[in-house]
Amino acid sequence: MILADLTNAIKNGDTVRRDTLRLLLSALNYKKIDLQHDLSDDEVLSVISVEAKKRRESIEIFTKNNRPELAEGEKAELAILEAYLPKQMTEDEVKQEIERLSLPKDFGQAMKIVAPMFKGHADGKLVAKIVNEKIS
Repeated sequence: MILADLTNAIKNGDTVRRDTLRLLLSALNYKKIDLQHDLSDDEVLSVISVEAKKRRESIEIFTKNNRPELAEGEKAELAILEAYLPKQMTEDEVKQEIERLSLPKDFGQAMKIVAPMFKGHADGKLVAKIVNEKIS
């Protein structure tokens, strides 16, 4: 699917999509070489999530340092990457799910329980913040 989208982006002259998908395919290839086997769907989603996280962090840094033109480029790349990820849960949805759980007071132990539930479906920083609020 990503290769087909890359081909379409090249044909249509969509340079942002082309470059973003090339970087994504490169990251996937590096992961495949690192693990020495074809990637499972979960591993592909993990790589895409890491790439999306990099873009979010860059947007935050560029915005903080008053570089809106660079932040816009990262936002465009992030939008392309997010199309390949499952729909992300909102803060309210994450809060509702965490409220239903009985969590230990130790943050590390609580995150061991909660993190796998939200992996790929919610931002890790958001989940950690909400867990911290609940156990405090």
